[in-house]
Amino acid sequence: MRQVVITRYGPPEVLQVREAPDPVPGPRDVRIAVRAVGVNFADLLARLGLYPDAPKAPCVVGYEVAGIVDAIGAGVTNRRPGDRVMALTHFGGYSDSVVVPEASCYLIPSRLSDVEAASVPVTYLTAIVALYRLAALEPGETVLIHGAAGGVGTAAVQLAKLRHAVIIGTASPGKHEAVRSFGAHHVLDSRQADFVGEVRRITANRGVDIVLDPIGGRSLRRSYQILAPLGRLVAFGASRLVTGERRSLWRTATTLFQMPAFRPLSLINHNRGVFGLNMGRLWNESARLEASMNVILPQLESGGLQPIVGGTFPLERAADAHRFLHERRNVGKVLLTT
Repeated sequence: MRQVVITRYGPPEVLQVREAPDPVPGPRDVRIAVRAVGVNFADLLARLGLYPDAPKAPCVVGYEVAGIVDAIGAGVTNRRPGDRVMALTHFGGYSDSVVVPEASCYLIPSRLSDVEAASVPVTYLTAIVALYRLAALEPGETVLIHGAAGGVGTAAVQLAKLRHAVIIGTASPGKHEAVRSFGAHHVLDSRQADFVGEVRRITANRGVDIVLDPIGGRSLRRSYQILAPLGRLVAFGASRLVTGERRSLWRTATTLFQMPAFRPLSLINHNRGVFGLNMGRLWNESARLEASMNVILPQLESGGLQPIVGGTFPLERAADAHRFLHERRNVGKVLLTT
């Protein structure tokens, strides 16, 4: 099989295609002939050596794939060769063949292409866990979604729309019309240093009920400031760690320094909640992930949710896919194809 390997930490050029033995499924595993692979911001962090959960280089990353089951283990009961599936891969997804536990793969809704299907597992599960489970979004509440043009952002906008929320998104100006077309009612310039004033104006100084923040650093402090009473902040990333193709220790240090400390008495007195979300550490919660996916899948089948593909690259051009994300050129999910 072919794999894209992070040969060492550094710029996109460190990604190299190598041959490896075909994987063999264990008793409860399925093997997938991969047709499309999701590219996530965590992959960029791993390539730069800034993602502590990733294997040490040289390594193969990748959290989600779509393709055809071509082999199953002896104990598999719900999947069979020939099934079109999308799956969560706890690393190793940048490959044209992967083995995953049976519980980690889901049948692809018939209306989705392989590329669209590979856009689903990480992005939609992150968005639905953040909005529906942690933040417990209720109809009519106001949601601020940072990075609303990205993979998770586009999924979150659509899921918030299903709950009839008032949606405020942030994105660069060239992406505003796209974000509105997904369901956002207001779109702010993500390059604006202080979004607090604009949010207070939109909400008549009340603030928002929920903020989804994948940025980290100073953004988390400001996101917390604009929570309304009983407001909830969900932090699920730190994209501010990376602005270019190379690691900056200064950028890392300043971002971590700017992270706020949330004190219990302050949370109590302001009637606010703060949640952290790392999907990479929920892989063993298969029952809960399946419950969330069972909400997502019917909406994908009916068209209530539509994965947004922001760019596709052949597997051997993984470096170009990473550059595309570094440059924030995507509206929606970036993927590799085999």
